[in-house]
Amino acid sequence: MQTAADGRPVVLVTGAARRVGATIARTLHAAGYDLALHCRHSRAELDALVAELEHARPRSTLALQADLSDLARVPELVMTTLLHFRRLDGLVNNASAFHPTPLGMITPAQWDELFAANARAPLFLAQAAGPHLAGRHGAIVNIVDIYAERPLPRHSVYCMAKAALAMATKALAQELAPDVRVNGVAPGAVLWPEAGKPYADQQELLARTPLKRSGTPQDVAGAVLWLLRDAPFVTGQIIRVDGGRSLSM
Repeated sequence: MQTAADGRPVVLVTGAARRVGATIARTLHAAGYDLALHCRHSRAELDALVAELEHARPRSTLALQADLSDLARVPELVMTTLLHFRRLDGLVNNASAFHPTPLGMITPAQWDELFAANARAPLFLAQAAGPHLAGRHGAIVNIVDIYAERPLPRHSVYCMAKAALAMATKALAQELAPDVRVNGVAPGAVLWPEAGKPYADQQELLARTPLKRSGTPQDVAGAVLWLLRDAPFVTGQIIRVDGGRSLSM
């Protein structure tokens, strides 16, 4: 079991098994962090990631699986991390749900799912982690979205949930100050949705992006690392990692 005496900072990352979450995990691990890594369904991918990171540095990771819509499991993630590592220095709320909700077809179940993953769980994780982070002058990074500011057609509930997370980021920065910093990262076009996006739509979107290209998961992970480690006087901010796209949305 890892202990505080070993000196390595510990970060809990939700939604860490795949895509951007896995890149955040690899980036933080390479920077010297020990990690509690959460997934909902992607246990095989999470186990493979843990094996990879453990090969690089033994006894440096903890695998956690939970449905974040079950509020009883949320503080459990924090407590299990503390029991294992005896410390908590950071929280990255990366887990998300994303799907269209065309007006006229929105259901209460869709509202509940999108708000539970994108707004409610990050708030309650921050509440559970806050006192422990305060003891280490730790930090929280929420993965927001540029669509928290301007709506994406046919995705009104998702945009509303991410807007709630953006406000939670600012509110928590006030509530948890001065001992815990809270910031957000708002990615633009980094990875296309897994359901696919027509090639013409991709090209049209990139044409409206000043840097004329999509970003990478590493761009997001680099911003997360900076906010956790290298920005001691930054709190309540949401960093847009979007190639300048938000300038012309």
